[in-house]
Amino acid sequence: MNLVFLGPPGAGKGTQASKVSENRGLPHISTGDILREAVAEETPLGVKAKAFMDSGSLVPDDLVVSIVAERLERADCADGFVLDGFPRTIAQAEALDATLEGMGRSLDGVLYFKVDDDQVVRRLSGRRICRDCGENYHVDFMPPQTPGVCDKCGGELYQREDDKAGTVRERLKVYYAQTADLVDYYRERGLLVDVDASLVPSAVREEVAASVGALEGKED
Repeated sequence: MNLVFLGPPGAGKGTQASKVSENRGLPHISTGDILREAVAEETPLGVKAKAFMDSGSLVPDDLVVSIVAERLERADCADGFVLDGFPRTIAQAEALDATLEGMGRSLDGVLYFKVDDDQVVRRLSGRRICRDCGENYHVDFMPPQTPGVCDKCGGELYQREDDKAGTVRERLKVYYAQTADLVDYYRERGLLVDVDASLVPSAVREEVAASVGALEGKED
């Protein structure tokens, strides 16, 4: 199955994509991960992308599309994939359609993770990371035993700039400006499946599993 998981930052789509990947043996392709990989390996595309990422700007469509297209051509995507964080714009969606068409493939479904802004802000602004070992915590949902101190190594916990409430709201503005039309784009094509991402993770997981199962049934 060829799937796209669409939704705002903090909607939990990455967590759910990982679970679908594990259960169905499909590669979970996070555009954030493959962009960081390209930057770390200093590939020609990665070097170009780094300049935009360092400035906090969105990486241009042509760069992202090229990196994603290269990833989809790898052997582990032969039986399908779960794309997380791509496409973000109509131009990217059209480029993805063209890329898949060139491979003799098409999308089976787009799961849209819906959650209100206040909940996103609470989820992301509460995240804390250990400076020493990278362990993750949340002040509300998974707090450390001692505030500000990592249970694992005793290191200092910090809040990423991207996770500060004001920054999160700005990220949401950018997200909606970029993707509002994308929801309609996929809904008009009969590919969009709404998922209530405001539920607890286990309930969202059940809803996702049912939605993917229904899409699989359509294939049959």
